[in-house]
Order: sequence, then C-alpha cells, then structure tokens
Amino acid sequence: MPIRYYCRHCNTPMGEVDSERIEAKSLGFDTLSEEERMDMITYHSNGDILVKSICEDCQEALERNPDFHSLHTFIQ
Repeated sequence: MPIRYYCRHCNTPMGEVDSERIEAKSLGFDTLSEEERMDMITYHSNGDILVKSICEDCQEALERNPDFHSLHTFIQ
C-alpha cells in the first residue's frame, strides 16, 4: 500500500512512496513525537498511509507571511 504525501494547507498531492519497498523508519517517522505523528499521519483500514506535509508554494507563503504559522490552514 502506498504512503501518500499531500499539503496540509492546500491539499495538493505531493507524491507517493510504495510502502512495501520502504520502512517508515527510513522516512523519519520514528523521529516524530507521538503528537506530531497523530497530527501528520493518517492510517486507513485499506493499508494506505496519508502524510500531511507542506508544498513549496505554501512554504513560500509562510515565509512571506509569518503570522500564517498560527493558522491551521490559510488557503480556502
């Protein structure tokens, strides 16, 4: 089953990794706190894993507008 990455702000799909060929540890998931894992990673009953990240466009918007960091999402 795939590990799918998407932007937490604009929901743009960012990529996919075949989870059968890679261990979650090699993706750095083991370095996240329990709270971060719960916020960023969603496990579906069909085996798919969704990971919230941030795309380049939203990262640039955050750099230009630091007050956006206080918002859960800033793109409607």
